Amino acid sequence: MTTDELIVRREGVAGYLTLNRPKAIHALTQAMDHAMTEALLEWRTDDAIHAVIIDHSEGRGFCSGGDINLLRNSALNDGGVSGLQFFYEEYQLNHLLMTYPKPVIAFMDGITMGGGVGISQPAKFRVATENTRFAMPETGIGLFPDVGGGWHLSRLPGRIGQYLALTGARLDGAECLWTGLATHYLPCDALAEAKSRIEQGHEPVQVLAALSVTPPSARIEAHAVQIAKYFASDRYEDILASLDADGSDWALKELAALRTKSPQTCKVALRQLHDSLECADFAENMAMEYRIAARVLTRPDFAEGVRALIVDKTNDPKWDPATPEEVSDDLIASIFAPLPADQEWKPL
Repeated sequence: MTTDELIVRREGVAGYLTLNRPKAIHALTQAMDHAMTEALLEWRTDDAIHAVIIDHSEGRGFCSGGDINLLRNSALNDGGVSGLQFFYEEYQLNHLLMTYPKPVIAFMDGITMGGGVGISQPAKFRVATENTRFAMPETGIGLFPDVGGGWHLSRLPGRIGQYLALTGARLDGAECLWTGLATHYLPCDALAEAKSRIEQGHEPVQVLAALSVTPPSARIEAHAVQIAKYFASDRYEDILASLDADGSDWALKELAALRTKSPQTCKVALRQLHDSLECADFAENMAMEYRIAARVLTRPDFAEGVRALIVDKTNDPKWDPATPEEVSDDLIASIFAPLPADQEWKPL
């Protein structure tokens, strides 16, 4: 499948997947997911392709997420059927990238959020620049940190993953390198040279090492001890209480941010990251995330969160349940429960 929204091409020994929706900051559509999957399957057994490069065309990309409008329309109008089909195929793409036998290099030169995290974190090489802005902001729209977020975030050190999942905090390129979300830091004006050398057959690991520079200091490092301490619990109410008891400017700022998030999503995210560490492999993680998606897509918070933050831009979501205390253990358990066997997610 081809689409104007994704430029698929070969240059030397490299296959390119170039996101091309600049007005939407290259947010992923179903057609883009299909085209990427089709190209990756073709290149997997093509001896002429030694590496795959994922990048973006003009604009503030890399990739701002998935097709939120499709998902919200599905939640409101077709009981989540088309939205779940989108998730099913997107998660297959995430898994294909995670298990790909050839090196994948993702150039996260710009906004990298949600679905953009899903197609960059599985890459063997993840290149950050001074333009990188990385976040998983799903708690603000009542969804959850999916596309493999459970796997990637839970494996970061010092509870940083839990902090990012709950707060939706944005990291710059230096912070991405410090946390391990990026493997290399290059100035954006070195990217063309890096790609050219990879096209010519040079090993990506050597190319990226040669062109890497020392980034600025990572701002998040200054708060690493606080994050490890106050986000230590897997119980959301404990995290809120610890921040409240601390009372420092930093703690109160984070507490205020959390008070604006979907309590349901925050509890889902903590359970998701906890359970992901017990998954045998990435496929098991994605099956878990698909079960979550099947439930939260049509629960009240998602449509309401998108309305308040993206459609009407009033920033006044009315969450349901409204408080962490009202989000029962039974509700969370129902969101994670297995689906009927014929509805469970499976990799390609």
